[in-house]
Amino acid sequence: MKQKPINELLEFSIINVDKPAGITSFKTADKVRKIFNARKTGHFGTLDPMVTGVLPIAINRACKLSDYFMKKDKEYSGKMRIHKNISKEDLEKEMNKFLGKIMQKPPVKSRVKRVNRERTINKFRIIKMHKKIVEFESDVQAGTYIRKLISDLGEKTGGAHMTELRRIRAGIFYEKDSHTLEEIYNAFQAYKDGNEEKLRKILIPAEIIKQIITSVQVKDEALSHLLNGKNLLKESIIGKIPNSELISVFCKDRFIGIYKRIEDNENSKIVARPEFVKN
Repeated sequence: MKQKPINELLEFSIINVDKPAGITSFKTADKVRKIFNARKTGHFGTLDPMVTGVLPIAINRACKLSDYFMKKDKEYSGKMRIHKNISKEDLEKEMNKFLGKIMQKPPVKSRVKRVNRERTINKFRIIKMHKKIVEFESDVQAGTYIRKLISDLGEKTGGAHMTELRRIRAGIFYEKDSHTLEEIYNAFQAYKDGNEEKLRKILIPAEIIKQIITSVQVKDEALSHLLNGKNLLKESIIGKIPNSELISVFCKDRFIGIYKRIEDNENSKIVARPEFVKN
């Protein structure tokens, strides 16, 4: 694939930020906006001010893809303090009871309506335990509150509260590939001085969307039709039509947009209608 010019990346890219403690996710995204003098930025999933770790941030037109990335599972490492003595074995048994589907009510301080919501807990395990300090890992459905998960565990064990939390994965974005605000700033300054190497490693082309939404290739002659916001037609697609609700559409390396399948109708020429078109 041909390398995009940096100015094109800055218009449609994502940065995997290692959010520091002490500032909000909104403030972190705004710092990125100011570094690049971007029109707008948006983050994929809020972290509390004291929580650190993976916070993907979209730049400019990539903000339109936020909802698609945001709804993916998240992974955390952290520490909790238990209030009463309990053996590691007994604590593990109680933690295992939270695996699978649970009902969770958002905490009092959350901005969403406080009603029970079904969430899936894929992993919730002890890494290390020293007296009443427990290091843990969890892998959960998007929208799960880890602080509340610890609190609910405490109701079964005599009390527990979270003391530290770090997000180590958000969907397809991992801690090992994240960058601090200082690294991002320095990379952009180096770019302005004529060295784009560091910045190129940080800016993730938003075409990465095809890793989470099934992609199709379309014929060259369909390009202008689709870029004008028209429906995706069967005759435009190269190869098999995917059986998925959402489709990311490409013409060679060029990303066209996200399309939503219509109800199956063998007699219809239309496969999907546009939700977002990048023209």
